[in-house]
Amino acid sequence: MSDDKLLDAIIAQTKLTKKQTDKQQKIVETAIKLFAEKGYANTSTSEIAKAAMVAEGTIFRHYGTKDNLLLSVILPFIKDSIPTMAEEVFTEIMSKNVGCFEDFLRALLKNRLHFINENREIFQIVVKELLYNDELRKELLPFFADNILHRITKVINTYKDRGELIDIPSHTIQRMIFTLIGGYFVSRFVLQLDNCDIDEEAEIENLIRFIMDGLRKQ
Repeated sequence: MSDDKLLDAIIAQTKLTKKQTDKQQKIVETAIKLFAEKGYANTSTSEIAKAAMVAEGTIFRHYGTKDNLLLSVILPFIKDSIPTMAEEVFTEIMSKNVGCFEDFLRALLKNRLHFINENREIFQIVVKELLYNDELRKELLPFFADNILHRITKVINTYKDRGELIDIPSHTIQRMIFTLIGGYFVSRFVLQLDNCDIDEEAEIENLIRFIMDGLRKQ
């Protein structure tokens, strides 16, 4: 899914809501189109206001900040779309003949890295809000737990039953894997601790080796 397609899907959903005034609807649609064309960071609230033919103060009155404007449409989209998106992702991954757990991890990492690369700015905004906004975490994390973590646990159980994984609780394995992979995505795409060119294939293999074998020299 590309950035444009994701933003187009968000626009389509905003058209279905009855909670916004015509002016708010125009602001939201204009903002998302400009974000898609120019990038979030390169779009100012004054440009949005001009294109939507409203005063810039109207945007601030309704949304406060540019981040809040984007979040106001992203969050309903996430809630409505996570179940379907999660189903599509796991169906696609499991259709790749993932014969062992290592194959599953590799397919999952490649899938999510591609998605985040294509939707980097949206990912950054959502993660930053989750890090600092307690209410948002309480609101969104149950959706992630029910639709993503639950599915990962089911996959872990499958490979545990085959005798591939160590005999510790599946939710513990899931939590450790999610912490490692989630931390990697956040450090790379949000905190941007390392700005040098990255060999993505090598990064994926290093993550897999670390998850499967750890640090101790065998």
